[in-house]
Formats: sequence, structure tokens, C-alpha cells
Amino acid sequence: MGNREDLLAGAKRCLYEKGYARTTARDIAAASGVVSLAAIGYHYGSKEALLNAALQQAMEEWGDDLGRTLATETDPDLTPEERFTATWAAVIRSVTENRSLWAVQFELIAHNKTMPEMRERLTESSRQARAGLVELFAGLGRAADDDDKGTDLAGSLYQALLIGVAAQWLVDPETAPSARDLVAALRTVTTALSPAG
Repeated sequence: MGNREDLLAGAKRCLYEKGYARTTARDIAAASGVVSLAAIGYHYGSKEALLNAALQQAMEEWGDDLGRTLATETDPDLTPEERFTATWAAVIRSVTENRSLWAVQFELIAHNKTMPEMRERLTESSRQARAGLVELFAGLGRAADDDDKGTDLAGSLYQALLIGVAAQWLVDPETAPSARDLVAALRTVTTALSPAG
């Protein structure tokens, strides 16, 4: 690896160990084995740009890994409910295995008002995530009539569930919902919303 790649790997390590706001340029240099602090500016422009690139790469790796897991573990012949349950079980397992990554994301959400560049990145990532979540759930929620608005709304619901479920698993894993709990809760809510309910 060259200095650029070493810095990126070091920045990812620092994100996991120290978080975004507490990571210094010296921390990154030490974690990457790069002696010169100027290398950060040369390769990335700023410490923040490097941390942003590291976070982006970490999230892409998380999504790719989850996608591979689902591709190998999810039987295509499952019913929609079984697919939903299996997908959420994999998502929850992945969140618990990547607690540090999720903690950094919540840290950034809390600080995004003071970090305009990060807010822009989070906004764009959030939009991409909604579409990706509909794909992740194998099209559950894709509008049958090619209505992009319906698909976007389904993606927004999945994203709200993901953020809420991740927060619960980070804060209180003993009472956080399982995949089956999510199915039961959705069934309860949809029954209450139905005309007969």
C-alpha cells in the first residue's frame, strides 16, 4: 500500500477507536504509519476530507458485506414475510458486529449542523441508502406501477426502521427488537390502520 491507502486505513481505524470529532491528524498519522502530517493535506486536502473518505469507504464495505451475506444466506423461494425476517435478522447481526461504525454515524448526525460538508454528504448518502434498502429487501416496497414516489417512501420507512433499530441495539441490546419482533409490530400497526381494524 502507498501513503494514500495507508492514511485511509489509519483513518478508518481511528474512526472506530476514537470517533470522528476526537480523532486528530496525529492520531491518523500514527495509526497509518505515515510519518509526515503534511501527507494528509497532500493526499486528501484536510483531516476532515480524509475522515469523510474513510467513513464513506467503511459504509460501502458494510453495505457490500451485508449484500453478500444476504445473497448467500437468503433462499430466493422464501415468502415475503420470511424474506423480510431473514433480512432484518442479518441487518441486526451486522449492526451488532459493527457497533463502532454505527456509533460514528450517530455522532455525525448529532454534529451535522456544525459541519456543512458532512451534512451534504449525509444527505446524499441518505438518499442513496433509501434506494439501496429497497434493493436489500429484495424489492419489498417497490411500487408495482413504477411509481418512484412509492418506492422512495418504502425506502424512507426502511431507513427509519434501520436507524431506530440500530440505535436500540447500540443503547439497550437486551430489549432491542428482533427480526420477528419487527414483523409482529408491523402486523399490529397495519391491522390497526386497516379499515376493519
